[in-house]
Amino acid sequence: MSDGSIAISVRDLVVGFGRHTVIDHLSLDVRAGEIIGLVGASGGGKSVLMRTLIGLLPKRSGAIELADTANAGTCRRGVLFQQGALFSALNARQNIQFPLREAVHLSPALLDEIANAKLEMVGLKAEDGDKFPAELSGGMTKRVALARALALDPALLFLDEPTSGLDPIAAGEFDALIKTLQQTLRFTVFMITHDLNSLAAVCDRVAALADGKIVALGPLSAVLASDHPWVRAYFHGARAQMLHLEAN
Repeated sequence: MSDGSIAISVRDLVVGFGRHTVIDHLSLDVRAGEIIGLVGASGGGKSVLMRTLIGLLPKRSGAIELADTANAGTCRRGVLFQQGALFSALNARQNIQFPLREAVHLSPALLDEIANAKLEMVGLKAEDGDKFPAELSGGMTKRVALARALALDPALLFLDEPTSGLDPIAAGEFDALIKTLQQTLRFTVFMITHDLNSLAAVCDRVAALADGKIVALGPLSAVLASDHPWVRAYFHGARAQMLHLEAN
């Protein structure tokens, strides 16, 4: 539940490559303690927006303010990239320890203790930490990647298509895990997703990105009522109707 304060403030943001503008004077507020889901067409700029927010891509103009900006020198953001993006040469435990090694100086024993705790937090066993990415199932890969994103106890968690590639049962379990962890640890989640069920099960609000701007924003029921052509096509198409996402 959000306390009303703002975790991410974006004003008049412009991002592009060469002559192509991807994000076009976009503004958005993300409330502290909420899970917000970002939807948009493939290639429409969702990942570009997220990567700009976390500092991986430069902006042409506009302003981005994150709630943890004042904590200079500390890392208060966690990121789960598409497909997990684990380091193939490191085992699961070492992947989780990677941000810890970069940010703080801890003994090997304490690093192992923290990594094992994070593994258990995401529903895995300590012995799973010995496995390399090639030995992990798709669901386990996502959970290890989530554990790595949570290694530094972030205030902001960015998730890029967290349930992509998972079967419906595994996707539902991962949604439930994210919701439980967010409610327990009270962090803010910015989540890109194509999974309509995730929007319904997890997100407090939904933001729809089209033409480089946020064209609909609010609870799922409010976004479903939007008359924007892309939003209507996305949420009221045949696939959405099969998933029973129509507002009651």
